[in-house]
Amino acid sequence: MRELKNIEERILDRALYLMGKKKSCNIAIRAIAKEANVNVSAINYYFRSKDEMLKLVKEFYIENTLAVLSILQNEAYSEKEKLLLSANEIMEYSLRFPGNRVIYTHSLECSDHDETSRRIIDLSQEIGNLLKECLRNLIPGDETTFRFKYLIFTSSVNYPTEYEGVMETDGSILINKEARIEYLNLLIHSLFSE
Repeated sequence: MRELKNIEERILDRALYLMGKKKSCNIAIRAIAKEANVNVSAINYYFRSKDEMLKLVKEFYIENTLAVLSILQNEAYSEKEKLLLSANEIMEYSLRFPGNRVIYTHSLECSDHDETSRRIIDLSQEIGNLLKECLRNLIPGDETTFRFKYLIFTSSVNYPTEYEGVMETDGSILINKEARIEYLNLLIHSLFSE
């Protein structure tokens, strides 16, 4: 992926923010320009088109997905460390770029005819499988118990970063990395009980 300039980063950051806020990838260029405090011509200059900007946003998503994947594949980490570090990476990215879920959903819709979207779906499924494997190795109980605890884990990682109301109350502490790690440690610990 190419190196971005400050203006490009600001445009992408604000595009992702608007995608998250509007729950759609279909955001007007003028709205992105206004939110990023740049001229429409700046978006055209840096990205040539809205489609190219969306492709770069998806490449950012893939980059983060690969970072999570490398944590989960790293044999130097224990299963618990893999869960903690990968969940933190997911939450950190989602907090910074709230359009994260929208990008995944858009990729699902386009995966049959868009290679970047297909890669997002494939990588996300691989991460899901590795997370399940880590949890299955750690969580006692039958398959039903495991499925409920996997749901608790994924919901507890995704919900605080996706639901805007959480950040208005106690969720703002999750912006702090140490607090987020403490939250995730408590979450993982709670899953180990019978």
